[in-house]
Amino acid sequence: MDGQRFAEIARAAFGKGRRLAGVERLRGGSKKGVYRLSFDDDGPGAIVYVWSREEDFWPAAADADPETPFGHASGLRFFEAAHGRLRGLGVRVPEVYLVDRPGDVVVVEDVRGGTLEALLRDDPGRAGRVMDRLAQSLEAMGRERAPWVGKVEGTRRRSAVEVVLEQALRDLDEAAVRVGRIGAVREDFESALREMAADVEPRADHGLIQGELGPDHVLVDDRDRPVLIDIEGTMFFDVEWEHVFLRIRFHEHYERLRVDGLDEGRMRLYGLAQHLSLTAGPLRLLDGDFPEREFMLGISKFHSGQALEFLARR
Repeated sequence: MDGQRFAEIARAAFGKGRRLAGVERLRGGSKKGVYRLSFDDDGPGAIVYVWSREEDFWPAAADADPETPFGHASGLRFFEAAHGRLRGLGVRVPEVYLVDRPGDVVVVEDVRGGTLEALLRDDPGRAGRVMDRLAQSLEAMGRERAPWVGKVEGTRRRSAVEVVLEQALRDLDEAAVRVGRIGAVREDFESALREMAADVEPRADHGLIQGELGPDHVLVDDRDRPVLIDIEGTMFFDVEWEHVFLRIRFHEHYERLRVDGLDEGRMRLYGLAQHLSLTAGPLRLLDGDFPEREFMLGISKFHSGQALEFLARR
């Protein structure tokens, strides 16, 4: 979008009394454009999310069946559905100032307290308070139940284990082609996935999860409350999927988020599935022109090693 379009969006959100002073594109987004608006007064800034093919670094094939649990959740409708559900549970999400539905654009609050990732590094004491509140949010989400798996506006009725196994086998096929060490033991990985999936007991209902909740997807507001962002993939699913990802991303800090009653069989299956996903996914993203190439290659290399270690321990 050009400067004129951002000026129009700012005017629609805040009226003619505030003049746009600057637009800064923020780093990190792979499915949408994220821009910070600043103004020539003392009032708060704002964040603009823009969903479009031009702002999406993933290959076009990623758009296939976005309604599925792991489908390509990109667009205003996914944001709105997740935002409404999370806010209804008392989970802190950015305030919405403007929705431009035809343009697939939303203007939201600029939460300026930084990420929880940075706070864990720079101020562990304060971060501990935020982590405890994040744990409360996750508990509230886990108590919200549905008899199906899928995005919050969906009605999918397949089991979570079936969905994970199917996706993990696709990721395995791709990783085996792209990573020689994975390809050399592809059949062993497939056997392990199928055996673990067969051992998991069926489940009748599922909790609400963000889907990829790392400390970089949690902002901190001026009252030390965690603010969830990148929420478009929010879905009803096994909470174990969320907790495997939390364990990977929060490292030693995960203990503050751990909950009782998690199914260890699911945790093992989902752990291997996520290592394979984080091996193949970054490489798939790099088929396009995503700029942070070394970072993505590092993620893929680390998780291919983790997958191989997992297999060796069985």
